[in-house]
Amino acid sequence: MKKSMRFGAAIALAATASLTLASCGFGGSNGDEGEGGGTTLDLLVPSYSDNTQALWDDVIAGFEEENPDIDVKLQVESWDNLETVISTQIQGGEAPDIYNGGPFAGFAADELLYPVEEVVSAETLSDFQDSFLANAEVDGTAYALPFIASARALFVNNALLEQAGVAEAPKTWDELLDAATKVSALGNGIAGYGMPLGSEEAQAEAAVWLWGGGGTFGDADAITIDDPSNLPGAEQVKAMIDAGATQADPGSTDRSPLMDIFIQGQIGMQVGLPPTVGQIEENNPELDYSIVPIPTQDGSPFTLGVMDQLMAFQNDGDKQEAITAFFDYFYSSDVYVPWVQGEGFLPVTKSGAEALGGEEALKAFLDVLPDAQFYPSTNPQWSAADSAFKALFGQIQTKSAQEVLTEIQAQVDAS
Repeated sequence: MKKSMRFGAAIALAATASLTLASCGFGGSNGDEGEGGGTTLDLLVPSYSDNTQALWDDVIAGFEEENPDIDVKLQVESWDNLETVISTQIQGGEAPDIYNGGPFAGFAADELLYPVEEVVSAETLSDFQDSFLANAEVDGTAYALPFIASARALFVNNALLEQAGVAEAPKTWDELLDAATKVSALGNGIAGYGMPLGSEEAQAEAAVWLWGGGGTFGDADAITIDDPSNLPGAEQVKAMIDAGATQADPGSTDRSPLMDIFIQGQIGMQVGLPPTVGQIEENNPELDYSIVPIPTQDGSPFTLGVMDQLMAFQNDGDKQEAITAFFDYFYSSDVYVPWVQGEGFLPVTKSGAEALGGEEALKAFLDVLPDAQFYPSTNPQWSAADSAFKALFGQIQTKSAQEVLTEIQAQVDAS
């Protein structure tokens, strides 16, 4: 899932944008009343796939049927435009009532959002996975509702490992290095481990390794990339590259095209996402693969969790009840689960995880979901850290691990 930037940075971006308020969606601030004299809710969301518009249309149709006095106006934007649109609307006093985005701490700091306990029932609130709800808190108060989740697991080409003489999927770094080196030795363009350190999502691959060795990116108070606990993971990344266990030039390789190569059967192992299951089914259903926990330094399982959020802007106190009605409706299992399935992500609710518990392809992800670790996205400097990883972490193939961590930290500190 792509993530939106912090409010302050979004405002700076919007100041240089050529968009006009008239082009940004909801049209004026006179939309509080629907055609029948009821309440209008403006809903701004990003497009996750070609399914997004239709999935939301179905949700809205069902909600309006049960709540005829509430009209929901949907605006779907690309992720490339979303940050500019939301900041421009806020500047113009036209913030949406409900917004689906990523980092929210900047909005909360500017006192633009409702605390979630004011716009959702206690029953709905208690249904969220505890670790996900905690990741939506600022100073102990949640200002966003977990929306959809993604977790990581290791996708393994069983046939390639068998051909290379590897008996079982690795659980530790040592086992992974050994297995990946043997698979790479098969030749013919085959890589043992797919390591995407390019600008698309270098921060995610970095987290897999740094956190897998006991490291941390910090918390809401401090970003700590240049921390001694991160060095073992960074050095293991370099060891994998130096041993020839990865594809060529990992520093400039992005995740999405690299996963396409895994799906084609040319990579032994690569960390992937739940939607990867559907991509394999569509593009190479004969692929002999399995999904296992991500190997770590000592074999302790963990996963990188990423979630997007739904948040409610405090535009009009008269809309609070309507917002609550919408959230409670959307997160009911029979509405929420089909939406999540339609986009290929993971549910953030306990009832959703239970409903999908029988999906064998998702089991490896759902099993680790309650203990997911997250980016420190409530820290205002996380946006700078995210950018620094994307720009600098790939240089680890030519620089020392310590040097790269130091440079990333320096870029964060200068932000």
